[in-house]
This record gives sequence, structure tokens and C-alpha cells, in this order.
Amino acid sequence: MEEKKSVLTYAGLKRYEDELHQLKVVRRKEVAEKIKEAREQGDLSENAEYDAAKDEQRDIEARIEELEKILKNVEVVVEEEVTLDKVSVGCKVKLHDVEYDEDLEYWIVGSSESNSLKGKISNESPVGRALMGARVGDTVKVDTQAGTIAYKVLSIDRSDV
Repeated sequence: MEEKKSVLTYAGLKRYEDELHQLKVVRRKEVAEKIKEAREQGDLSENAEYDAAKDEQRDIEARIEELEKILKNVEVVVEEEVTLDKVSVGCKVKLHDVEYDEDLEYWIVGSSESNSLKGKISNESPVGRALMGARVGDTVKVDTQAGTIAYKVLSIDRSDV
């Protein structure tokens, strides 16, 4: 079975590469030193520092594995090449919520970069999926558990995330 490609903006790719480098080069050494110091304290069966360091090491290795998996099968969206005639990954979209009469702004990113608290929504989320391909002036409807929400696309710009 072929793995699904991770869609990332260039900024997202850079963040993941930097995090991976930090984990491999810096954090691994720090945790190895903690484990070494804890071992020197003697009995490992009742050594909380040793257990904590081993847990931290396991978490770091899991994150390294996760990042390597993402980066191995990545499709990078070059923001400068994103066309602004329709919504796509790598663009910033200004919307008008018809029901609540308020303007919203979202950055459309790949699923591994999404962070709703920072306004980064995935192209695979219900709102992101509904917006994909929409043009300025279009009204898109999004079916949610709370009912159908209508958004009017006000503008499409290059992402600055």
C-alpha cells in the first residue's frame, strides 16, 4: 500500500527539518547524558531520574520516527508558485461568515501543519476541503455537526506562515 503524501508549505518543511536536526543532534545527547548520570547513582529499579530519562528518550525517538516518516514522503508547495485565482494549499484566505456577519482569515496548509489556534487549517478538514478550488466572490457551504455554515471568499493571498 502506497503511503499518503504529506503536503507541506516550504516554511513547514523547514520547521520539521529544523526540529528533526535539533532532536537528533542536541536532544539525543542531552538525554544520553541524563541516563548516564542516573546510572551512576546506583540501583536502577528505584531510580526515578533514570525512568524519566528513559521515558524522555522514548518520546524523542518516537518523534524522530514520526518526522522522518513525514519528510520521507513529502510534497512541498512553493508559496511563490501558488496561483491566486482559486483557493489551494499554501494560500491565505479571507472569508466572511454569513451567519455571524464576521470576517475570518485562514491559512490553507497540509494536514500535518494544521493548527486551528493559529488559523492554519488543513486542506483535508471540512472547511479546507470545501474551500479548495473556490474563487473570490464564491460562497461555499460547509456541513458540520452544528449544521451548515456558509462562507463567502473575500480574498486569496500568498501565505506568510
